Amino acid sequence: MKVTNPNVKLLSKGSKFTAKQMEAKAGDLLPKHLATIESVLTVIEGECILTLDNTDHTLKRGDSFIVPSDVVHQIKVIEDFKAVHVMTNDISFKFFN
Repeated sequence: MKVTNPNVKLLSKGSKFTAKQMEAKAGDLLPKHLATIESVLTVIEGECILTLDNTDHTLKRGDSFIVPSDVVHQIKVIEDFKAVHVMTNDISFKFFN
């Protein structure tokens, strides 16, 4: 399955936190990665499967998930999807093929 980058829009940035909106279409597989600091993902439209440490978590509109640090994860979009991702400004990401 082809990996597709989500559409990302900056919503707000403060002195410690950043909020971004992510959007992707049904069937999209987003890049596999890990982050150095935990973050919060809240689904505002659609449905996705977050695979985290080889365990699938189905997330639907209104669901929030704390994504732990240093754990490889990937999102598969089931239904056209929009989410807000809140993270600290000092977070960094490592992507995998």
